[in-house]
Amino acid sequence: QVQLVESGGGLVQAGGSLRLSCAASGRTLSSNAMGWFRQGPGKEREFVGAISWSGGSTYYADSVKGRFTISRDNAKSTLFLQMNSLKPEDTAVYYCAASAKYRYGVYVPSGYDYWGQGTQVTVSS
Repeated sequence: QVQLVESGGGLVQAGGSLRLSCAASGRTLSSNAMGWFRQGPGKEREFVGAISWSGGSTYYADSVKGRFTISRDNAKSTLFLQMNSLKPEDTAVYYCAASAKYRYGVYVPSGYDYWGQGTQVTVSS
């Protein structure tokens, strides 16, 4: 079993930055793809970014490309999401996820087997 715990969310003004972390425990995830999703009020969960098992390949939603950077430290079993130039429309609960099946980026929630509890990000205008 795998446990994922996000941290780093909070309230920030538009144009600001936040760095989310996701600490993994349990089974090693160094061979698996990991990703970030978000869910805004009244919206479906949407893909934000994903990273391959080695960290060598990254994938982003068009809405965050150029502003967000996903990375991972397999030695510390931690996934990161650096968010810059934040906009009010980035307000959402952010979830990290890990796939037991895939080694490369997965764009849909069904591709992931483990989820964190989420961390709230609120961007004020």
